[in-house]
Amino acid sequence: MMSTLNSIDQKMNVLLPSILCLLLVLPSSAQSLKDGGETETITKVGTTAAQFLKIGVGARAVGMGGSFVAEANDLSALYWNPAGLSKIRGGAVQFSTTQYLADISYSYAAVGFNLGGMGTMAASLLYLDSGDMEVRTVNEPGGTGEKFSKQDMALQVSYARSLTDRFSIGTTVKYIREKIWHSTASATAFDIGILFTTPYEDLRLGASMSNFGPKMQMTGRDIIFAIDPTVNQEGTVEIVNSEYLLDSYPLPLMFRVGLAWDAIDTADHRVVLTTDAAHPNDNSEYVNTGAEYSFRDLLALRAGYRNAFEKDGEQGLTWGAGLNFRIDRSTRASFDYAYADFGRLEQTHWYSFNLMF
Repeated sequence: MMSTLNSIDQKMNVLLPSILCLLLVLPSSAQSLKDGGETETITKVGTTAAQFLKIGVGARAVGMGGSFVAEANDLSALYWNPAGLSKIRGGAVQFSTTQYLADISYSYAAVGFNLGGMGTMAASLLYLDSGDMEVRTVNEPGGTGEKFSKQDMALQVSYARSLTDRFSIGTTVKYIREKIWHSTASATAFDIGILFTTPYEDLRLGASMSNFGPKMQMTGRDIIFAIDPTVNQEGTVEIVNSEYLLDSYPLPLMFRVGLAWDAIDTADHRVVLTTDAAHPNDNSEYVNTGAEYSFRDLLALRAGYRNAFEKDGEQGLTWGAGLNFRIDRSTRASFDYAYADFGRLEQTHWYSFNLMF
């Protein structure tokens, strides 16, 4: 049995770099135009649907600059890297919320259970609500008296398993739905992630692909209208029910590769340094960095920087803190807070609650 595990471990040491190289050389989403020998990059900003899938989840991860793909070890791993669910022991529940930009409500809830040798199962719900807004038209710019709103949701089910003591893999299947007033769009997508503890025990490597699925297209009664195709002719069809021809848009596909390093790991003090490189299909590549200091697994202080090197980005500095406490021998809870700067768009505040049992 031991020789079999050693053989698998050796194969993983060869297979993992190959997987990472494949992720890194996947076709770039940015297009290039050559004009007079110069190359201009098109980043496709704003050309994908379901933009709420790019916001992130969990105050701990946000406080570390969103650099979490190799450190994901709680229920926010459903978003960052499903392979991290294999680190959960027993059962866990997580709730996270923030009042996002423009007073948009954004919340996340998840539950998961470690099934022993069968792996770890988890489910989560992402929900975004814009609140009521005035319906405005060209003829009535002050408002028609009607209200509309936008709601987005993603229902996710994940499974993760440790194939060896060093290598874990996980996947997520998600149902995505966007609603604007009386029109909706939906799609089913999936994520996949890997987590590897390198031969240098304090160094972990993670990689994930998120939101792989079909394009989304809005449908509903808001795009239906009636028209008289022959206004100047009598005796023909007076009214024809028609629909606006709407385009379909791809999901925000995201590739992440990251490292997490336990710079200090003693009985009283732990310092983790993390960094991620992200490749989205609708923007330029960027890098996230983060750090976490924890004292006796009771108090944690965090800081990070998001979306470094992103073209025309407004995100930047993040910081946060967490408090962990034990309820009884088998039950623990934690509260986390994070602050994220958005430059000219001001800032957001994130709050999370975790229960482990």
